[in-house]
Amino acid sequence: MSWDLVRTAPESCTARSSLTRLCARSSPLVVAPFTGTVYALAVNKSLTDAKRARVGVFGFFFLAGLVMGLWAAGLPSLNDRLDLGPARLGSVLLLISGGALVSMLVAGPLVDRWSSRRVCWFGGPISGLVLLGPALASSYWQLAVLAVLFGMGLGVTEVGMNAHSVEVERIYRRPIISAFHGTWSLGGAAGGGITSLVLKAGLDAQWLLIVAAIVVPFLYLPAARLLLPGTAGDGSASGPSGSPGAPGESLRWGLIALLGLAAFAGHLSEGAAIDWAALHARWVLETDPAMAPLAYTIFSVAMTTVRLLGDPIRARLGSVRTIQLAGLFATAGYVLVLVSPLTGAAVRVACAWTGWALVGVGLATVVPVLFSAVGAAGGRVGRALAMVTAFGYTGLLLGPAVLGYVAESTSLPVALFIPAVLAAVVTLTGSPAIRALLRLSTSPAQDTAPEAAAGPAGERGHEPEPEPARD
Repeated sequence: MSWDLVRTAPESCTARSSLTRLCARSSPLVVAPFTGTVYALAVNKSLTDAKRARVGVFGFFFLAGLVMGLWAAGLPSLNDRLDLGPARLGSVLLLISGGALVSMLVAGPLVDRWSSRRVCWFGGPISGLVLLGPALASSYWQLAVLAVLFGMGLGVTEVGMNAHSVEVERIYRRPIISAFHGTWSLGGAAGGGITSLVLKAGLDAQWLLIVAAIVVPFLYLPAARLLLPGTAGDGSASGPSGSPGAPGESLRWGLIALLGLAAFAGHLSEGAAIDWAALHARWVLETDPAMAPLAYTIFSVAMTTVRLLGDPIRARLGSVRTIQLAGLFATAGYVLVLVSPLTGAAVRVACAWTGWALVGVGLATVVPVLFSAVGAAGGRVGRALAMVTAFGYTGLLLGPAVLGYVAESTSLPVALFIPAVLAAVVTLTGSPAIRALLRLSTSPAQDTAPEAAAGPAGERGHEPEPEPARD
């Protein structure tokens, strides 16, 4: 029996009755195999759609990372062209983050109302197109306005593609999200590499951004075509009516706040490593200027590697154990960084590098685990993911300013105590939050299947359970 036949069979009924009512007129001996076949065909089609959508989501994450990499690597050239200086450049970055935060809070309800597929179709190409703003800005004030639009495009895409990733993982029934975030890191590295090659060739980074703004939106289109089919108002919901994950229901604000605190702590700790690892090596450890950037490189390579390989780890350990180890590894890494100046001159750099590697290993899985847990709880994920993402971006936004102020007032080692403590907060808040989400996802479901599928003694027919998708 083909899928088209199963899909159109109810339409052939005289009274346009459902497939289940049609089967209910048959013998119970016929109903169970027939409904089981329909169920198996539906599962097979769902897995096929999910495998195609997984490729599409990989494309979205890579292109989103590419856009960020092109933007970040082009900042020095933009600074020189407009003569911005540290203060104005910092204001531009703040405006981008503010625009992203606002658009995330708007994009979450849009995902619940329109589906993540439609938000991705809109947000992806727009996020590439708005690169034209920074590229064509001829003054600081023009750049300030266009930076907000650039941030808004990034925020919509961030929420849409993350919401779609948890929908795909629901169908796969095994961890797959971490690799998406690893692909984002690869896209960022590609953007930086392309910019470096263009500059070495003597070309202008401004024209690179213009070309990217024209080309990238078209690159999003093939990836968008592969996404899961969605309908308006589906809300990415799943679960029986009345259950905690039922369509139309969302997570409680207290639980979202707990998840958000874990995301905030993880992002601020990650931002501290990004902004201060190389400076710690130069200022505190007094390493050679050429060696100092290796501290950040070690952190970045460790984080990207674990993200690309992190899904089998989470599948083996479980989400709760993974988030616990994430915080412990990151905390241990920061402890090594903090004690490195106290060690001998021969080992202090190696001690710090080991610490930054542990920080990268630990923080790599924080966001994927939190997002996956939100999706596993069922219900509408758009608003919850938008709030958790906004909490995380707030950590990235406040982190550099807070640590810089503390470092200026005291010292950089004292400032790094803050991310060290927050790395432990990841475990303290993330673990109970994920346990609560897992209780929601495993709560007893109401049996809404038709009674026609029951056997002669009132027992339900045995429907085949879908196997986790395999590549």
